[in-house]
Amino acid sequence: MVFVLQDMQDPINVGSAFRIADAAGVRHMVLTGITTCPPHPLIKKVGRGRDRRIHWDYAEDAATALEGLRDEGYRCVAVELASDAQRFDRFDYPAKLALVVGHEDHGVTHRTLGACDGAVYLPMHGKGASLNVHVSLGIVAYHVLSRFDTQTPPDERS
Repeated sequence: MVFVLQDMQDPINVGSAFRIADAAGVRHMVLTGITTCPPHPLIKKVGRGRDRRIHWDYAEDAATALEGLRDEGYRCVAVELASDAQRFDRFDYPAKLALVVGHEDHGVTHRTLGACDGAVYLPMHGKGASLNVHVSLGIVAYHVLSRFDTQTPPDERS
């Protein structure tokens, strides 16, 4: 699994995404557009230094980055409140997956959604319209892990 962060400005969210990536066994992230990139003191603090353990690349344009991932065999799925999005727990995830999340207020752009193979959303049962972007990323990532049972036993972790 790969995480793609599009235009995620808040370094707290970026640091949290690095920490989630490490916990979920994600070894590669792509930061795009105006996403705050390491080195940044808040990314380091919130991510507890995981930005040094997780390989990451920067790409100016998310849609172009997704094309490259698709060429490598990844299917790209946005976590987004899109009109054609499916519930996250009813989506048929591929084994080779790039999860895409977007800007804290504006989400994933229409252009980037068009470059994705699908979109998923988390249903809200309260009055709020959505969760924090890194929380949504963590929920979906762990749901995918549970579907493929890919957790690394504690004695094999580096």
